[in-house]
Amino acid sequence: MTERERQIMDLLRQDPMLSQGEMARRLGITRSSVGVHLANLGKKGHILGKGYVLSEREERYVVGIGAANIDLMGRSRAPLVMEDSNPGFIGMSVGGVTHNICENAARMGAPVKLITAVGDDVYGEKIRRECQAAGIDTSGFLVSEGDSSSTYLSLHDHNGEMAVAMSDMRVLQKLSVEFLKGKNSVLRGAGAIVMDCGLPEEILEYTAAAYGGEIPVFVDPVSTAYAKKLRGRLRGLYTVKPNLLEAEILAEMRITTGEELAEAARRIVGQGLAQVVVSLGREGVYYRDREGRSLWVRGGAMEVVNATGAGDAFMGGLVYSHLQGWPPEKALPFAVAASRMAIAHQNTINPGISAENVLAVMERDRITIAEPSPLRL
Repeated sequence: MTERERQIMDLLRQDPMLSQGEMARRLGITRSSVGVHLANLGKKGHILGKGYVLSEREERYVVGIGAANIDLMGRSRAPLVMEDSNPGFIGMSVGGVTHNICENAARMGAPVKLITAVGDDVYGEKIRRECQAAGIDTSGFLVSEGDSSSTYLSLHDHNGEMAVAMSDMRVLQKLSVEFLKGKNSVLRGAGAIVMDCGLPEEILEYTAAAYGGEIPVFVDPVSTAYAKKLRGRLRGLYTVKPNLLEAEILAEMRITTGEELAEAARRIVGQGLAQVVVSLGREGVYYRDREGRSLWVRGGAMEVVNATGAGDAFMGGLVYSHLQGWPPEKALPFAVAASRMAIAHQNTINPGISAENVLAVMERDRITIAEPSPLRL
C-alpha cells in the first residue's frame, strides 16, 4: 500500500461514506487522482466496493514506541549482607514499560507492532524472540551495532524488598525522529500509539505533533523524574496514566484530598488531553475527560503476589479497550481487572492474561464504576 493509499484508508476508516470530492479536498489532490487510488485499493482487496466497505483484513493495530529490555532480578535467601557475596535466586525476563504494555495488549488479542532499539547482542536476540513468541511484530526494531541492549538489574532482600537497582537504557537514545519518519506508513495505519517517557524528549514531542491529531496516543509517565518531560507538553496526546505523585507534577499542585485530585485531573486535561487516568493503588483509578466526566473504579482487596506489572497490564487493557470501541464505563473496569490478573501472578506479565480471562475476572470480582463518594487518599 502506498502512502497516499494509506491516507485514503485512514479517511475511510473515519467515514466510509466520504465522497471522492471531499477526499480530494482534504488530501489536496484532484478528484480523478482519488478515483485512481480507490480503484487500486479495490484491486488490492483493501476496500470491497459499495460505500467503500473496508476489507476485514484492515484490522486496527497498536504501535508501541519505547523501551524493551532485559530484567535481571536477584533475591537473597537470607538478609542481605552488603559488600559480600549472598546466596540467592537470579531470574531473567524481558521487560520495559512499553514492551510490557504491548505484550499485555497482544495477549488480549490486539495486533501489536513494537518500535524500539536493541543492541546487536544476545540480549537483543532474546528480546526479539520473546516478543515474536508473544505475537508482537518486531520489524520496527532498530539494531544498534556495537551497543548493549537495555538492561535493568535489581537486588532484593530475602523478604522481596528491593535494596538497590541499576539500569542501562542508553541504546534507547539511538531512536531518532528520522528513524520514526521512516516508519510513517506503519504509524499512520495505527489504531493507537503507546509510548513511555523513557524516550528522548524530541521523540515524545514529534509523535504528539505528527500523529496526535489523528491517532490516539497513550503515554505512561513511568516515574516522577520522567513525568517532568510531559509538563506543559500534553497537547496532542490522548491519554496519560500517572500515579498520584506524577499527577502532582503534571498539574503542578499537591494532592492530599479527593477534591484536590479532581482539580488536578481537571488541570491536566485542560492542557490538551482527551482523558487522564490517575492510578490510586488500592483505591483503584480516577478518570476525567475533556467533556468533564469523572469516574472512579475500585477493585477491592486481594492478595498481592507481585505488583510490578499492574500498571502495564492496566494500560494494556485500556489500549485494547480503545481498539474495541468500548466506552470508559466498560474500558476502565476491564483495565482494572487486567491489573488484578497481573498482581495475582509471580511474573510481571501474567501468561494467562487474555480478553476472555480479563472479562471473567471483571465479572467475578464485580468491578464496576464506583458510586460517587469521597476518595480516600
